[in-house]
Amino acid sequence: MQPSHRISNINSQGSDGWEVFLRARALMAEGRQITELTIGEHDIRTDPSILKAMHASAAAGNTGYAMVPGIAELRQTVAERVTKRTGVATTRDNVLITPGGQAGLFATHAAACDPGDRALFLDPYYTTYPGTLRSQGLVPIAVPTRSKHGFQPQRDALEQAAQGATSLLINSPNNPTGTVYSRATMETIVDVCRRHDLWLISDEVYDTQVWSGTHISPRSLPQMTERTLVIGSMSKSHAMTGSRVGWVVGPQDMISHMINLATTTTYGVAGFVQDAALFALQQGTDLEQKISTPFARRRDIALDILKEFPKVTAIAPQGAMYLMLDIRATGLSGSEFANRLLDEHQIAVMPGESFGQSAAGHLRVAMTIPDDAFDAALRVLCLFATQLADG
Repeated sequence: MQPSHRISNINSQGSDGWEVFLRARALMAEGRQITELTIGEHDIRTDPSILKAMHASAAAGNTGYAMVPGIAELRQTVAERVTKRTGVATTRDNVLITPGGQAGLFATHAAACDPGDRALFLDPYYTTYPGTLRSQGLVPIAVPTRSKHGFQPQRDALEQAAQGATSLLINSPNNPTGTVYSRATMETIVDVCRRHDLWLISDEVYDTQVWSGTHISPRSLPQMTERTLVIGSMSKSHAMTGSRVGWVVGPQDMISHMINLATTTTYGVAGFVQDAALFALQQGTDLEQKISTPFARRRDIALDILKEFPKVTAIAPQGAMYLMLDIRATGLSGSEFANRLLDEHQIAVMPGESFGQSAAGHLRVAMTIPDDAFDAALRVLCLFATQLADG
């Protein structure tokens, strides 16, 4: 007996880009001291007030099956949040609560595409994107962006890829680059989607982490409300990564179909987790800013350090919790450098190649440890790169 091609082909090249992360975790399990800068896991944990709300809900008995679309109060609160932030009238019927953003990625592509369809995404990309598409029998097509353009998508690449495609997946603020798509870029994206009749799937899980520029949800642009599916999550905005709660916002008929999908797959999100998410959202922007502020501060620390090491360059991240470093001056690939950095200095970062060919020769550094430790680790990394570049 053999597994289905759809499952065995999720990592079509035998890798999902997580080798350095897995090696670092194995070393840590052996008791080695490793500075962990690989994944977007907050160094602070979920706020105690959120945990208190979660515990109170569970203690009150909300541990059974919850409504599959999400509890009405949470769906309504998400709808109000979206309306306030985008100006697009949104009701709870436009909202499906999901077990995190990753489940939203799966659900939106299941709703928008049929097996065999060409599904576009922008390179560099979050590592699970192509595997999520392949898991549904789709043909993933990476659309390159370039560092010389600040990783802003360009019309010619989008137009070329859009021929015969069904959907386009974007992510702004972007993981791994930190790019926030400009209004001009977003208008180009939606123009291509309208003219080629593409579903636009917008991953906006970092919408509370914007350091420069302005986050624009494409659903708010002309003629896009009915062809856009937006993915949101509590993971990054409220440090609730392990709680697994997010949402999809879209046209009511598409949400209805995704509710049917959820009924046959995830069967919803635990009620006590939803109650905690509801409480967290009700705290407003003050709590979101409390959680995002350390990343803005570390971004500034990083940009100051990089002024001392001209062999290591970066496009200043406009959002998200990552720093994308160009280490091509070393003559090493991102993977080669990351493995040597781990072996020789016990610092773990993600090689750019984990996020696509457009990120080759780069590193993604998560700004997710306390300021002093982050400062020290980044200085070691930059000095190591400079020594390699100088031979």
